[in-house]
This record gives sequence, C-alpha cells and structure tokens, in this order.
Amino acid sequence: MATETVLGVFAHVDTTVRALEELRARGYHDLTVYTPLPVHEIEEVLERDRPVSRVRLFTLIGGLTGIASAFLLTIWSSMVWGQVTGGKFMQLVPGGIAGASLPPFFIIAFELMVLFGGFATVIGMVVLGRLPRLRPSASYDPRFTNDRFGVAVHCAPERAASVHELLRVSGAEEVKSR
Repeated sequence: MATETVLGVFAHVDTTVRALEELRARGYHDLTVYTPLPVHEIEEVLERDRPVSRVRLFTLIGGLTGIASAFLLTIWSSMVWGQVTGGKFMQLVPGGIAGASLPPFFIIAFELMVLFGGFATVIGMVVLGRLPRLRPSASYDPRFTNDRFGVAVHCAPERAASVHELLRVSGAEEVKSR
C-alpha cells in the first residue's frame, strides 16, 4: 500500500504538542517527530499507549545465557582441574555431579549474567532500532537541528489533504508533502 508523508514545520513546543495530540486523537499513529532538543511533553504524547519494548527480551535471554554458561564453565573447570571449592571435591558420578558446592560460583554467574545481558541489550537495540541508518529520512530538514520542530505524518494518499489542514490549523508554519 502506498503512503504519503506530510511534513509540518513548527516554531514552538506548545503548537507541536497540540498538533501531536490532535493527530493521535484522530487515529494517526505513524508519526516521526524531529526536535532540536529533548522535549518531555512530546515524548509523553508519543509514548502514550505504546507497547513495551521487546529489547527487554534480549536482556532476559542474554542474562539467562550468562548464568547457564557461568555455571557450566565453573563446574566443568572444577571437575577437570580437580579443584576443591567450598571445602568439597567435585566428581562426576552416574547420577550427576557429587560434591557440587554452588555458592562459590554465584559471583561468576552474576558477573556473566550482567555481561551477557548488557551485550544482548546492545544487540537488541541495534537490531530492533534498525541501526545504523546510513542516510537521513526523506522528511528530514536541516532546520530541525537548529530551532524548528517537525512532525512527519505517514498516511494514505487520500488522507493527506485532511492531515495538511490539521497541521495548518494546529499552528504549523509550513506544511508540505514529500
């Protein structure tokens, strides 16, 4: 399905927030907002009713992998090298591992949980954020890094006229289609 991008350029935060509120109230959710500085009011409007990020699943899987790999590594190395840990000598018996004293391995398990969880979080942010973006979006305008705010609405071509009017009524200095 073809989509059209309507871009509104705003001079003030309050008019930008008003436009975003109107767009969200009328069912437009595919929005891109450009700001020269972080604005919490805009963030609140955009984040409202948004599902929870899936990055936390990457973190959970990475953390659990870190714990499992830490216990496997420490138990295996204790058995191979014949180390006495926690006052016990570990050995492999037909039913499993005899004499396993796990508390000495918790520190390493915690450290690898944090390490693998951190790496998985970064990987999740890169993958889900579709990074790196090697070229700017078509609706980007250099004024958005200086002193203007931009709202790009991605909509069906037949709804573009109503979006133009809505942005103009909300206080946009300039409205154009790209």
